[in-house]
Amino acid sequence: MKKTMEEPSKIMRRSIHTFLKHYDRATTAAALVLPFSAALLLSQPFFSSSSSSLHAKLNMLFRGAGFSSSLDFFNILSLKLSQTLSSSLFTLPFSITFLLFSKAYIIKLLSNSHGDSSLYYFRLLRTYICNSFFLLSANASAFALFFVAFNLIESFGLSSRNFYTLFSLSSAIIYSIILANAFVISNLALVSSTSSSSGGYTTILKACLLIQGRTSTALALSLPTNLCLAGVEALFQYRVVSSYYKGDRGITSIALEGAFIAYLYALFLVLDTIVNYLFYQSCVKNDEDQRISREDEYSIKIQISETENTKICIKGPKSFQEIL
Repeated sequence: MKKTMEEPSKIMRRSIHTFLKHYDRATTAAALVLPFSAALLLSQPFFSSSSSSLHAKLNMLFRGAGFSSSLDFFNILSLKLSQTLSSSLFTLPFSITFLLFSKAYIIKLLSNSHGDSSLYYFRLLRTYICNSFFLLSANASAFALFFVAFNLIESFGLSSRNFYTLFSLSSAIIYSIILANAFVISNLALVSSTSSSSGGYTTILKACLLIQGRTSTALALSLPTNLCLAGVEALFQYRVVSSYYKGDRGITSIALEGAFIAYLYALFLVLDTIVNYLFYQSCVKNDEDQRISREDEYSIKIQISETENTKICIKGPKSFQEIL
C-alpha cells in the first residue's frame, strides 16, 4: 500500500507541540537569535529611506534591459529589491553567527544527537552561503524570463497600456511562485545539511529531489510562520518606529517595547526552524515508507506438487506469474 505524505496541519500541530514541550530550550534558542531579529527589524525602516541610490541603480539596470518605465511592477520590484539587498548586507554578520548558532542548537536538540555542535554550525554555514547564490540565481533566472517575454511582446507590437498591465500582473504571479519555491528549497536544504557529510550545493540538490510532489505541503507550512513574521514586522513599524518619529513616548518605553517585539520575532524564527525540520523528517520517513511498500508488493511462493514438479511463482500487485 502506497504511503501518503503527512498532512500540513498535522506537521504544524506537531511543531507547536514540540515548541511548547521544549519551551525552555526554545527560549534559549530565541535568546541566541535575538541580536539577528533586532538587527533585521531595525534595518528595515532605516534602509527604506536610505536605499534610494541602490534603487536608482536598479532602475537604470531595468531600463538598460529594455523594460519600460510604465511597468509599475518593475518599479515596485526594484524598490523592494534595493531595500532587501541593503537589509541583507547589514544583517549578514548576524545571520552567519547568531541565526545559524540558533538553528544548530535547535536541530541538535530535535535530532537527539550528542555530536559536536561546531560540526552542525559549519555545515549550516556552507549551506547558507550556497543558498545565497541559489536565491540570486533564481532571481536572475526570473529576470531573464521576463526580459525574453517583454521583448517578444514588443516584437509583436503589443505595447498598449492593457498589455503592460497584464504583463505586470502575470510577472508578479510568476515571480512570487519562483521565489516561494526557491525559499522552500533553501530552507529544506538548510535543515537537512546537518544530516549530510559536509553541506553545500549537494544538500540543495538533495532538497530539490526531496521536495518533488511535496511543494504544496511545503508552501502550506511556510505560509503561517511567514504571516506571523510579517505581522511582527508590521507591529514593530507601528509601535516602535512610528512612536520614535512622532516623539509621543519616552525613549526608554520605546526601547523596552522594541526589545519585547524583537524577542517575539525570535520566537517565531525558532518555531519556523522546528516546522522546517519536522517537515524534512516527514519527507524522509515518507520516502522510506514508499521504498518499503514497493518491496512488499512482491512475494515469492514455492509450490511442490505430488509429481515432484516444483513451481516458483512471484506474487505481484496483480496476479501470480509462473516462472518455473
